[in-house]
Amino acid sequence: MQVIMTTKVDKASMNIKEKLVENFGFRETEWIFDGNPVYQRGNTLILTTNDEMIYYDNLDKAIEVQLGFKPEIITFASRHSSRQKLPALTTHVTGNWGKALYGGRDESLAIAMPSAMKLALLKMHELNDLGWTVCYEATHHGPSELEVPSFFIEIGSSEEEWIKERAGEIIAETIIYVLENYRKAEFRVALGIGGGHYAPKQTKRALQSDLAFGHIAPKYVHPVSRDMLITAINRTAEKVDAIYVDWKGSKGETRQLARSLAHELGLEFIKD
Repeated sequence: MQVIMTTKVDKASMNIKEKLVENFGFRETEWIFDGNPVYQRGNTLILTTNDEMIYYDNLDKAIEVQLGFKPEIITFASRHSSRQKLPALTTHVTGNWGKALYGGRDESLAIAMPSAMKLALLKMHELNDLGWTVCYEATHHGPSELEVPSFFIEIGSSEEEWIKERAGEIIAETIIYVLENYRKAEFRVALGIGGGHYAPKQTKRALQSDLAFGHIAPKYVHPVSRDMLITAINRTAEKVDAIYVDWKGSKGETRQLARSLAHELGLEFIKD
């Protein structure tokens, strides 16, 4: 079973949920999760919780306890917030390269599913008739303690965007497309190093080539330890083929470490 996770405290999440139910034939079931009705379409369930999703560590275990199954993948339908209030459609995997400031544990990463995030990026880009930014975000915030693959897909970055019906429609259609296609997708998978939070070079590469990114370690978390880079590779559900470095957007110690690690592990090293 595939899970789309939503929360009552997030207006973008509720917008996306509404469009999924309206446009894609989800039906209310007799199941209850966290006190809320569960909706189903084939092997996909929409679950709703009552608090911020970034703090929901061990959600996969909660699903198993309450509903009796371990999810194949969890898609978090969410808002994105930024001071710049940049209208955006974004996707990323969760985890903390250092201290856990917003959910999850210190130096702990969720399991990335690069093909799902790349398909999300491509579909949002295709459907984007709003003129908004479409991009990856770097790995950040919780939950980090999940033992099944997951990713966030978000409407940003202020209430004006969160409640926009067209944005909800785009994300809802993208989620369905991703869940129907990610298992048969074939991409080269890369660990991303460097750049800003919105990963402009990684986003451009993913849109213009066959590269799909899992975890992305932006410049502001550098230096990143060898152990954390190994963890990022291990916490990727698909085989990692390459380490990609935004060279100018990385600190010297980390980019040299990335180069040596790629050679050590027999991975392609891509310097951009």
